[in-house]
Amino acid sequence: MLKELGQKNVNIPLTHKLWDMNWGFVLLICATASVGFLMLYSAAGGNFEPWASRQMMRFGIGMMLMFVVAFVDIRIWLSLAYPLYAIALLLLVGVEVMGVIGMGAQRWINLGPFQLQPSEVMKITLIMALARYFHNLGLEDTRRIQWLIVPILLVMAPAALVLRQPDLGTALLLVAGGGIVFFAAGVSLWKFGAVIGVAIPSGFFAYQFLHEYQKKRILTFLDPESDPLGAGYHILQSKIALGSGGVFGKGLLHGTQSHLNYLPEMRTDFIFSMLAEEFGMVGGLLLFALYVLLVLYGYAIAYRSRNHFGKLLAVGMTGVFFLYIFINAAMVMGLVPVVGVPLPLISYGGTAMLTLLIGFGLIMSVYLHRDIDIPGKR
Repeated sequence: MLKELGQKNVNIPLTHKLWDMNWGFVLLICATASVGFLMLYSAAGGNFEPWASRQMMRFGIGMMLMFVVAFVDIRIWLSLAYPLYAIALLLLVGVEVMGVIGMGAQRWINLGPFQLQPSEVMKITLIMALARYFHNLGLEDTRRIQWLIVPILLVMAPAALVLRQPDLGTALLLVAGGGIVFFAAGVSLWKFGAVIGVAIPSGFFAYQFLHEYQKKRILTFLDPESDPLGAGYHILQSKIALGSGGVFGKGLLHGTQSHLNYLPEMRTDFIFSMLAEEFGMVGGLLLFALYVLLVLYGYAIAYRSRNHFGKLLAVGMTGVFFLYIFINAAMVMGLVPVVGVPLPLISYGGTAMLTLLIGFGLIMSVYLHRDIDIPGKR
């Protein structure tokens, strides 16, 4: 029935959407988030207050938003892609004018009951805008440089604003997430090679314009033992926590690095280090198994979509989710510099949790409207 309705391009009843919801995907999201609740409970010394309870409330609100987003017709999201991107870009400009400074960076806008981080919103709207642009572009057009100027500007404008905050990690995520959509749209590989070839020498030139703490992070990544009590403290303590957990871990609430306050930012950026110390390599691999299943679900949904906008949207959102996982895991292991990227569904944080679940809602919208054919040049 749902397939027939989609092929006729008519509105699909809400009851049919609810029945057709991919409940396996929803269950995986809930299971992964539950691991985060458990770790925040441990971070508070065996107490749901203050972090686990707040995170559960945010997750509940985020799940409701996810269902609302999922039920909205995919064609409506197509029409809203550019306006939502424009709003997110204006919010980033607003950060420059009236942003709230916290932890040495100006990244938030005070909206009264809560603080909004526009860069998190931009991660979603950028993928939507790029998906809409390439949906209306023929495959042959993606091979021509002149047709790539607009999407490159769509990526670079917010990345530049985020870099000014300063937030190097999020700026890189925006560029990498945009690159995933470019690749999925059929942009030639040699163009990626050309960009990388220009970016590497440009990176050496741009190094002199980085903030001192950003330079220190890079130097610390190369040699963390050079400043074990200063810039290298975070990564060294993280490595100690990861190694001390062994195969099966020390048990819940028995992590010495975290509960003796040696491990910094254990409820946010370095929460995986705490998990690995308490549940060992086995616990870490089980979490990664949940992540792998979520990523596979996302790409399977993208493959199943009949419309090109849905394919690009699901691929882009899933790609950003994967980048979160990869960068945070590599960061706590000392494989990349510390850039402040949270572990998705696990790390404590409001805006990141809500925007991530909205992103999952868009993936689910692609799934529910997978048989709708949206006219394009493909």
